[in-house]
Amino acid sequence: MYATRFARVAKTLTTDQKQTLLKLRNLDSKYVCKGAYLYSQAIPMPEIPNTDFLFSATVAAKSASSTSVTAPAAAPSSFALRSPEVADGGQLPQEFTGDGAAFTLPLEWTGAPEATKSFALIMHHIDPDGKAKWYWLLYNLPAKTRTLPKNVKDVGTLGNNSVNGRMEYAPPHSKGPGAKTYVYTVYALSAPIQPAVQPSEVTRDVLLAAMKDSVLATAELRVVYSRPEGLARQGGSPSQQSRP
Repeated sequence: MYATRFARVAKTLTTDQKQTLLKLRNLDSKYVCKGAYLYSQAIPMPEIPNTDFLFSATVAAKSASSTSVTAPAAAPSSFALRSPEVADGGQLPQEFTGDGAAFTLPLEWTGAPEATKSFALIMHHIDPDGKAKWYWLLYNLPAKTRTLPKNVKDVGTLGNNSVNGRMEYAPPHSKGPGAKTYVYTVYALSAPIQPAVQPSEVTRDVLLAAMKDSVLATAELRVVYSRPEGLARQGGSPSQQSRP
């Protein structure tokens, strides 16, 4: 439990915060961690399997605190999500935000269960008040889908977003100081889902509720974004100003 919690926190740290921790550990400022350690002996970085299924109660409790619908738990698998543009826990390039071209991030996944009949994707962020905000909902992706190209169009069905309520990708702007963490989650489903409302009314809660009994596996990619200081002071961006 401790190892998992520390790993999750580590992914949210800024470079300055990491340097501060290194100083607290009395390590040389030039020290760079290049792999894993067994006690004090350096070892090759091991392959770490997805262990979320071991903490399903914790995941449910966390979701309940941020949304009225509990994110569905999934069985253990080798299901993994990645992007060719950013590593897990890395800085989201500006072109995929509202401060750049506002493109959707290219994604690819592997290890989906054989019984998968469709996929769904959610990009969300938990704000300082513990409230979930969602930026991209995409569901009923065909079972053969394994990649989403940059600025993907005409694939699956779009839900709305919590920024402007439209059926589109809402690029993050990271209002306020400091880095913000955004989570991409892909769900492997045992069947296409049929929400009880129109796509324009599909929120994150609605989507989670609609697929909760169909989830075979989930995979996450976490990214961090900090607005450039000048844009943060202005409270806007070129892409914002050009939008209606």
